[in-house]
Amino acid sequence: MKFFNCIFLLIVMISPFSLFGQSDKQSVIFPKLSSNDTIRVAGYVDDGMMIPYIGIPQVTYIGVRKWNSDAERVAFNRLKYNVLKVMPYALYAKRRYAQLEYELASISSNKERRQLVKQCDKEIKDLFNREIKDLSITQGKILTKLIDREVGKSTYQIVRETRGGVSAFVYQSIARVVGHNLKASYNAQEERDIESILLNSPYYTNGVQNY
Repeated sequence: MKFFNCIFLLIVMISPFSLFGQSDKQSVIFPKLSSNDTIRVAGYVDDGMMIPYIGIPQVTYIGVRKWNSDAERVAFNRLKYNVLKVMPYALYAKRRYAQLEYELASISSNKERRQLVKQCDKEIKDLFNREIKDLSITQGKILTKLIDREVGKSTYQIVRETRGGVSAFVYQSIARVVGHNLKASYNAQEERDIESILLNSPYYTNGVQNY
């Protein structure tokens, strides 16, 4: 008896889906096929009509830039070189600052927080002594803008939050002497050349940033 009850229940459960599938299939109008229609393609239903379609890979079209002069072309290529040279440092700042924020959020001890900030500061100073100090003034200016682009905060804001207002003021004063501005922000509309260089660089694929 239990066996027949199970069979009956199974039939009751399956029947609505079977009926729905049959009625749905009958309500769809399929295109008429000819003898040459031998390739299976995907399809979708649009207002009761089965529409065949073939998916194609995304194609990125990049226009060829026309230069008004050789000097303009040389200036752009120089900008491209500088941007690609300092971008790794901006990405490093982004990752390191995110790591610092994450670690500080999980620690309540002021002493431990100061140790973390000190350790982060030491890593950045070591990087500066090894590589960043050799950047040109132009590359340094681009770097401060890219840090704002990647982190969402200017270099001045980062120093002020981690080291305090006095340190931020001192660093800004020193930076201004050598032609830098730690408060420099990034505007994608104003920096269209830099934005174009980045989006077409190895750091991005189809507009998505690679790390």
